[in-house]
Amino acid sequence: MEEYPRTLVEFETCFSSEAACREYLFTLRWPEGFHCPRCGHGRGWPTGTGRFECAACAYQASVTAGTIFQDTHLPLTTWFRVIWSVTSHKTGASALGVQQALGLRNYKTVWTCLHKLRRAMVRPGRDQLSERVEVDEAFIGGLEEGHRGRGQATKAQIVVGAEEDGAGIGRVRMCRIPNASAANLHPFIMGNILPGSIVHTDGWNGYKGIEAKGYTHEVTIRGKQKEATLELMMPRVHRVVSLLKRWLLGTHQGAISHDYLDYYLDEFTFRFNRRRSQHRGKLFRRLLENAVQIEPVPYKNIVRHMKATNHNMSGLPESSI
Repeated sequence: MEEYPRTLVEFETCFSSEAACREYLFTLRWPEGFHCPRCGHGRGWPTGTGRFECAACAYQASVTAGTIFQDTHLPLTTWFRVIWSVTSHKTGASALGVQQALGLRNYKTVWTCLHKLRRAMVRPGRDQLSERVEVDEAFIGGLEEGHRGRGQATKAQIVVGAEEDGAGIGRVRMCRIPNASAANLHPFIMGNILPGSIVHTDGWNGYKGIEAKGYTHEVTIRGKQKEATLELMMPRVHRVVSLLKRWLLGTHQGAISHDYLDYYLDEFTFRFNRRRSQHRGKLFRRLLENAVQIEPVPYKNIVRHMKATNHNMSGLPESSI
């Protein structure tokens, strides 16, 4: 039976110390016992310094090494509180909201922490969408006067795949694309939808030829229909995009840089695909399970684009987390 806290009281009781957090990470990273990350041997023992020594090669491994927690300056108790704060709220939380709720001093540290967690929301080797999937593109940003459809050059363009689940929506996938060409749409479909599935799109040229990649391509021609009619043609994708925009405006006040949009798309996907979970604590566990499988991301890799495009972030410290 999976163990995870059901309430805030349970969370505070279970993870009040660094040792308790490390023990929980150990069970998630090595559920069948210590497994040496260097030689693969299955036996080892604790060293008394928070590390585990391999019985075969004597390599000493930390439970946080090779994960997003590697080289962190934050206590694991703080990391766990941030993760609980993010997953226990149905719509998530902004960096400012987490900072204020937990009484943390450095906003930039919280900002970095959340972006690392968003990267961990993409589970390595996750299953592809299957059966019958709607695929369409959308723009994130306010409507520009005089520009409609695929010609809105200053908008952030995304592509969305939504499984059909009867009249409802199954799982979704989405990512930002530079443009709606076949060079971008075909890789999205091939990377996120299981071959043999039915891919339902409009008549845009960028989708042509996808049947040669092993898919059944179902096309609905848009023609000159009004927007309301378009929503009826691709109801699931349009619903998902509408929820995404509402979430970005509600939780993050729309203050999302295009450079970091993919991180937020990953978070929205993580939440949407687990929207029916009865216990928010299960999301807490799932995110930690992913976090111990994701390789560490240097802080400078996260902010390098922002430093080039936003002078307000140019003063970020080189090791704020």
